[in-house]
Amino acid sequence: MSTAILLALSTILSFAITALSGKVLIPFLKKLKYGQTILDIGPKWHKAKEGTPTMGGLMFILGIVVSILTVGATAMLIIKNPSVSQRLELLRISAGVIMALLFAAVGFIDDYIKVVKKRNLGLTAKQKMLLQILIAAAYLLMLYLGGDRQISVYIPFIASIDLGIFYYPISVFLIVGFVNAVNLTDGIDGLASSVTFVVALGFMFASTILNMAFPSYLSAALAGGCLGFLVYNFYPAKVFMGDTGSMFLGGLTVALAFSIKQPLLIVLFGIIYLMEAGSVMLQVAYFKLTHGKRIFKMSPIHHHYEMSGWSEVKIVLVFSLVALVGSVLAIFSIINMIN
Repeated sequence: MSTAILLALSTILSFAITALSGKVLIPFLKKLKYGQTILDIGPKWHKAKEGTPTMGGLMFILGIVVSILTVGATAMLIIKNPSVSQRLELLRISAGVIMALLFAAVGFIDDYIKVVKKRNLGLTAKQKMLLQILIAAAYLLMLYLGGDRQISVYIPFIASIDLGIFYYPISVFLIVGFVNAVNLTDGIDGLASSVTFVVALGFMFASTILNMAFPSYLSAALAGGCLGFLVYNFYPAKVFMGDTGSMFLGGLTVALAFSIKQPLLIVLFGIIYLMEAGSVMLQVAYFKLTHGKRIFKMSPIHHHYEMSGWSEVKIVLVFSLVALVGSVLAIFSIINMIN
């Protein structure tokens, strides 16, 4: 069975399971009255979305995990005697999926507190940060104990540098930062899932160029899951992914960067995530320094454009195109590295 067939199987299986599970999960969430609470600090017109089922990220979590388990097991049966590099590939994606599931668990607890316990803010910032740091550290420990001793990184279009012991704290910062950035991106219908679909395709091409089969299968599963979720999440959304879904996507996206041994490429692949998180940090810093003035009408930056008159569909389209440009640049940097 060729790599192309396994890629197609990974995509189709993830898409089908995600899309079909929505037929069951969305009515179930409605029955439980697990609806989204819209905070007053957001755009006023978002109030109309209050009550829309949340925790829908469980749909693509199921689709992606079942897909990669099925395709990964099939690939291992075909290979029979994997090489050291193939075993490390499998280690990286296995540890990456576990990390993403742990982040999803934190998101689920947060969603549960918000929706069931009726506490709008869920877990405290300190609680979430501590759990996220522990998960990121556990992921890196899994890689280390499994034999992945990488401590060098490639700076896109420049060169590789050896970070030594600093590789680990920098990696923890990168993982936690981008998981939260993906979480911030999930603010309007279809945005996080559309952007992540583009990013997943980018990683799939990058994995293929680097001749890494297992990361390409995981990328394909992620793309299929996002597409299956968009059946229900594209404007007007019938379901939201919640922190359960967005933190899973964040964990898996970062894991893909580590799985191809290019963690810093997440800066290019995830340019939209970086913009979203950066806009929040700039807004907060400027607000404090100027005693109440703002750079943006609202942050994250997708809300700025929304309050400037852009429709949600236009924002999703433009942000997805920017993500595509970032992904193309990341792929060119890989080609430049190889040559």
